[in-house]
Amino acid sequence: MAYLDTPYKKKSAVLTSVIMALIVFLIFTFGMKYFDPPKEYGIAVNFGTSEVGNGNTQPTEPSGAPAEQQPVEEVQDEVEEAVEEVQEEAVQEEASVSEDVATQDNAETIRINKEKEAKRKEEAAKKKAAEEARKKQEEAERKEKARLAAIAKKKAEEDAKKAKLDALMSRLNNSKGDGKGGGEGNDNQAGDKGDPNGDPNASGYYGNGGGGSGENYHLENRKALWMPMPVYDCNEQGTVKVIISVDKNGRVIAATPVIKGTTNSAPCLLKRAKEAALKTKFNPVSKASKPQVGHIIYNFSLSK
Repeated sequence: MAYLDTPYKKKSAVLTSVIMALIVFLIFTFGMKYFDPPKEYGIAVNFGTSEVGNGNTQPTEPSGAPAEQQPVEEVQDEVEEAVEEVQEEAVQEEASVSEDVATQDNAETIRINKEKEAKRKEEAAKKKAAEEARKKQEEAERKEKARLAAIAKKKAEEDAKKAKLDALMSRLNNSKGDGKGGGEGNDNQAGDKGDPNGDPNASGYYGNGGGGSGENYHLENRKALWMPMPVYDCNEQGTVKVIISVDKNGRVIAATPVIKGTTNSAPCLLKRAKEAALKTKFNPVSKASKPQVGHIIYNFSLSK
């Protein structure tokens, strides 16, 4: 039946039927009252034990051969005992049905609870795995961002250093007196007035060129503690000016050589001048916040 499509409905139908049967039984058993003596209807008849009789005295015992009769009390006792037995059987049957239903309900409840617990554990495991995966992803993204930031910072520093050196070289290379790259001097003509061996920071325009303290270098307020001579194994001659960058410890951290006063590029001279400049040491300055820029001049002559 469509109405008994679940175990719970079937159990409820059985229990309802048992209860209804018990109620009907009790109604027919105790609901109908027995009248002792029964109600009389019609014409009253005299009590007697025979079909014929004589006299006006009512005998208390039957005359003649009395018929065997069973007392009314015994009949009532038997009826009551029968009713009690039927009631006990009904109660036992109802208790048995209730026990069966309770047992089935407990088994069903235990099964449902086990399924719920298994589902809860599965969901908790999935949630934990997802959380761990999310943390790993965030950690990987954080490391990648830090790596990219470090690369960007390093590149920015290198670009700034390169731009500064390029600006210095551009100023030196464009100062040729053609009026295109700027100029310096006290005349009314374009050009870079001075001596090729001079100091670009000096205010005079005449006399012998040279660096600070009478040597061929210039680094404001700094003194060269060690300035090795370059290796001269080139079949070239000329003057090389090396733009240097010096840190607070006195180390030359960058060197850019520039040819001055030669008719060719003289790559050998550039190389040797740069090597010597990078080996030069200056006095340290602990308060220096950034590298200091200066230059060293090397004269290469085949006649010496």
